[in-house]
Amino acid sequence: MFQRVLIANRGEIAVRITRTLARMGVRSIAVYSDADADARHVLEADTAVRIGPAAARDSYLSIPRIIEAALSTGAEAIHPGYGFLAENVDFARACADAGLVFVGPPVAAIEAMGDKIRAKQTVMAAGVPVVPGRTEPGMTDADLIDAAAEIGFPVLLKPSAGGGGKGMRLVTSDSELAAAIESARREARGSFGDDTLLIERFVQRPRHIEIQVLADAHGNVIHLGERECSLQRRHQKIIEEAPSPLLTPEMRERMGSSAVDAARAVGYTGAGTVECIVSADRPDEFFFMEMNTRLQVEHPVTELVTGLDLVEWQLRVAAGEPLAMSSVSLNGHAVEARVYAEDPSRDFLPTGGTVLDVVEPADVRVDSGLRVGGVVGSDYDPMLAKVIAWAPTRSEALGRLSSALAETAVLGVGTNVAYLRELLADPDVVAGRLDTQLVSRRAAFVQSTPDHVFAAAALDELLALQPSGPVVDPWDVPSGWRVGGAAGFSVRLDSGDRQVTVCARDSSVSVDGGAFVPASAAVDGSVLRLTFDGRTYRYRRAKSGSVLWLASDGFTWAVDEHSLLEESAVSGAEGGPVTSPMPGTVLVVKAAVGDRVAAGTPLLVVEAMKMEHTIAAPVDGVLTELHVQAGQQVALNQPLALVTPEEQT
Repeated sequence: MFQRVLIANRGEIAVRITRTLARMGVRSIAVYSDADADARHVLEADTAVRIGPAAARDSYLSIPRIIEAALSTGAEAIHPGYGFLAENVDFARACADAGLVFVGPPVAAIEAMGDKIRAKQTVMAAGVPVVPGRTEPGMTDADLIDAAAEIGFPVLLKPSAGGGGKGMRLVTSDSELAAAIESARREARGSFGDDTLLIERFVQRPRHIEIQVLADAHGNVIHLGERECSLQRRHQKIIEEAPSPLLTPEMRERMGSSAVDAARAVGYTGAGTVECIVSADRPDEFFFMEMNTRLQVEHPVTELVTGLDLVEWQLRVAAGEPLAMSSVSLNGHAVEARVYAEDPSRDFLPTGGTVLDVVEPADVRVDSGLRVGGVVGSDYDPMLAKVIAWAPTRSEALGRLSSALAETAVLGVGTNVAYLRELLADPDVVAGRLDTQLVSRRAAFVQSTPDHVFAAAALDELLALQPSGPVVDPWDVPSGWRVGGAAGFSVRLDSGDRQVTVCARDSSVSVDGGAFVPASAAVDGSVLRLTFDGRTYRYRRAKSGSVLWLASDGFTWAVDEHSLLEESAVSGAEGGPVTSPMPGTVLVVKAAVGDRVAAGTPLLVVEAMKMEHTIAAPVDGVLTELHVQAGQQVALNQPLALVTPEEQT
């Protein structure tokens, strides 16, 4: 076994790999960019090496810098994790050239499966079923149009290189095809440097089911059952489970055997995943989609139902050891939820900020890269952590996961935890009626801040203003007392889609002019307890500046305090101030000061965490102020521009 292994990744996967290395007695070496200097994966590794600035291309995607870090620290092997360079054939070659073991499959296998066209041709030759379509390399736009006519609509355009849903386009009619081809090529070229496309029949009500395979260098290849990954948004998985509620034992064996055949066809070694598509209407029919030649984000659900540590077996296989098993049995059910830095109530826009506090649930597995004081920026993927629950049955596993998410809180950064709980309670999810469009069919997620949260925030502020000490001057008590009696304590609060005034008086609270109801609160360190209108609430709390973060039952609210004088100023504001809806980088500025613009006219494009967001003019008028330029970093709600109605100019 190796003595030292470098982890060419960051975040939760780097932390998770470090855990296994520590258990195996192997020294771990972390790498980090300037943005990650104090990250959790850096602090938990035995050694850490800086590899460059925040931009991934100059750090986590820099092959020379990672190889140099490995050689300078005496590493014998490099584990790539997932994402970044995990499936990069040039990186695997560079490791070999430097005398380092790449903890992954051989170069030939990465090459064969990394190109979707070549991968389909390879598995077809091995007898594995594929989605009907055209997969010839170098197809022109005219070839793709002809192929669509042969296949019949709807069709799916896919880039031959890369994955993650980038460059994929669903086309339902001939009139959409030309524009979709142009758009798909542009995104594929920008994401992967290759605009080669293939075209497939779109399977109606598709379910995404993948088979985990494990192979050694001695000719042994086995499968470890399947994972159901149909709950996706924009081709990104949200919740995964093992085993699938759809498959019968006979179907599981058929798909598993095909996955083993696909792995054998390319001389695969290590852990890999064969991804398949299954029609919800015809569950006895499956098609090969692609093979991921790396560890998957969702690998923990397989580990919980098989009892295997896949990272450990990746390392053992890379060290030349044979598999110790010829098959595995599945025990119980496991479900994983991905915690993202995003705002589901604002169309899942990326969020960010400094982590003020983290609460992780007990009695379930949590793979996390979070730590108090860590900064979630816009440079990398928005996934922060994964919460994974196991139980003897699927319904129990879903319940345990929902309960665990209710105990989860990240204060200082908005997350999707409340949305995950809502999705787990969806009747179709509970019943196992899944497909990859289920999430997109659901109504928009709405999270409005309730009155009890505003009451809690107001009383928290009132408690902070209370004088302390052996002698209290009555004039220091924030009672609002004046001649004729106490007027009460009032504060203006803003959270989500609501801005309200809260008044506290004589152990009662009124929210936004409503009736006064009995209320009291007490703070004990990081916990705020509130009794409000006959009900008791318990919140985790943390404060940064004027913003109080409260978390309870899976929900997290950021409550900002404003001066009471701001209300009239805000209500009388005119024009169209433009602010950034997320922390990120300004990619494009589409207008200049003095331009006349109509409401909805694109002004800027901001990118964060691999997502582009076009910011439009809020009103008809003239662009009178522009505060940013292309390439500039911006914060959440940072003023970007001002559009003034023409009659005011």
